Amino acid sequence: MAKKLAINRITDVDIRLLDIYKTVVACGGFTAAEFELNIGRSTISKHISDLETRVGLKLCHRGPAGFSVTSDGEHVLRAAEDLFLAIDRFQEQLDEAHSDLTGKLKLACLDHSSTNRSANVADAIREFRDIAPGVTLDVSMEPPNVIEEGVINGKFNIGIVPLHRQSPMLTYYDLYTEDMRLYCGRHHQLFTAEDTVLQPAELSNYSYVGLSFNSPNMDVHKNLKLRKSAFVQNEEALALLILSGRYLGFLPTHTAEPFVVKSLMREIKNDKANYTPTMSAIVRKSASSGRRLSAFLNCLIKAHPENSAGMPIA
Repeated sequence: MAKKLAINRITDVDIRLLDIYKTVVACGGFTAAEFELNIGRSTISKHISDLETRVGLKLCHRGPAGFSVTSDGEHVLRAAEDLFLAIDRFQEQLDEAHSDLTGKLKLACLDHSSTNRSANVADAIREFRDIAPGVTLDVSMEPPNVIEEGVINGKFNIGIVPLHRQSPMLTYYDLYTEDMRLYCGRHHQLFTAEDTVLQPAELSNYSYVGLSFNSPNMDVHKNLKLRKSAFVQNEEALALLILSGRYLGFLPTHTAEPFVVKSLMREIKNDKANYTPTMSAIVRKSASSGRRLSAFLNCLIKAHPENSAGMPIA
């Protein structure tokens, strides 16, 4: 028998719990949702229990037999989807009520992206500013996992991340590429070694610093069997550890170039010790595009005509 309904009026807390529930169902369970939500399984379980208490219904089964949604859970899921669409439509209608674009657009991208010659994000921002001077830009520099989770939960309207493991909750638009090479600092014992191609077995003898989240970087270092001895969240910290002379690490060529010119770093030669990830704009699939987001995404795609894939959001 259903419990007494605890919700008298929808609050921000309810919307947050419903958003978590939608993510869990989309991912097919708590474990898979950990990556999307960037929170632990026990915390996710508590949030779902709180939501079940709020709505007075059993929403899903979880345990050794696996994850499944109840019939009541399906009903609540459909109602939640209608709710989020209504919220998106409300925001969009507010935008349409203004003859000029206004409000705030929240963008998140990686650090050091401004020095990549293939990245024309600044050109996109310039064009967007010209057509939408009333919109306030809120720009954050974050790791890819934080950007993805932020776009999914609505913290950011749009993000730019390296294309890696794609989320079913996001839409991707390819923009530009980034050339990644393996480097050592001038105090490293390989810095003065002969300029020959080092084999993976040789590289594995040296300590390596890598990113602490899922990315193309992680796949490459595993394939090379590099000995990971330090973890970082961004390329600024990564460059610092390489400069210490005690670690090998991957950096974008545009980030390493000033250090190489000053003989503070050198590239480690190996055909497998480089990779070129595609940088993609991401937006949440369930989000209404809205005029602000559509305009900015169109500016991004227009600024990267050689690498953009897919059509702009209408």
